[in-house]
Parts: sequence; structure tokens; C-alpha cells
Amino acid sequence: MSLSITLTINGTTRAVALDDPRITLLDLLRERLDLTGTKKGCDRGQCGACTVLVDGRRVNACLALAISHDGAEILTIEGVAQGDQLHPVQAAFIAHDGFQCGFCTPGQIMSAIGMIAEGQAGSDPERVREAMSGNLCRCGAYLGITEAILDAQHAIETSGRKDAA
Repeated sequence: MSLSITLTINGTTRAVALDDPRITLLDLLRERLDLTGTKKGCDRGQCGACTVLVDGRRVNACLALAISHDGAEILTIEGVAQGDQLHPVQAAFIAHDGFQCGFCTPGQIMSAIGMIAEGQAGSDPERVREAMSGNLCRCGAYLGITEAILDAQHAIETSGRKDAA
């Protein structure tokens, strides 16, 4: 039995036939659509490496069934930059050394973009750390991550950008 769903991924509408209704959004993105920037860390929703934005909200793709997001707009790390122009969060992660090994970085960036868009970032480092608590970094780059998010939040506010994503 094959089911068909339609997703708008990084601005492109895609019709996808699902042979198994139990496929997760993460496996669909990585294995079927070759969008491997989204990482499979724990595969249990505990590390945040698989964070993507679904209709503007942060979602652990490893816990989301693809079929349940029929018609959704999905933004992955591959769709964040505009050509050679990095998103302010990406640029801030580079400027503040917000990564070491880089494995968690796509999920961290997607979560940060979602958090800023949700209006949860503010200017308080503790608030940022709390809102990012679902994203783990095995290398411990938390100081750089927090500084990057605060800097990106400020850059987005001062640029007059309407949305973070």
C-alpha cells in the first residue's frame, strides 16, 4: 500500500509516495530526499540534532511521522542561507565559534531560528539556554552557541527583518 503526501521543503513543493506510513520525517528527509544536513543523533527526541521547522515551529524530525505533516511547510538547514548569503544565525555561529565537531550544529541553528521567530530569545543568556535545552552539544560549545544566538537576535532586530526564518 502506497500513500502520497505533499510537502513544501525549503520552498519547493514535493509530492512523495510513502511505501510505509511509519517513516519518520527525519528518515524521509535523509534517506529519500537526500537532505542529509538534518542529523540522526539519538533517534529518540532527546538530543535535538534532527530539529527542523515545520510550519515555523521547532520539531524533532525523528519523532514526527512524515504522513502526519501532509501539506506542511518544512525548513531544513539546507534552505536557510540565501545563495551565498548566510542567515544571521549561521553567520553568528561562525563569528562566535558556536560549534566544534559540527554534528549538532544544524539542529542548534534550526532551533535557534525557531526560538528567535517565536520571540523567546530576548537578551537574557539564561533564557536562551533554557529555550535551547532540547539541543545537546557533545563538545560543550554552549557558551559560543548562547553568544551566537544573542548576537543573531540583535542583528535580526536591528535589520528590521520581519521573521527569523
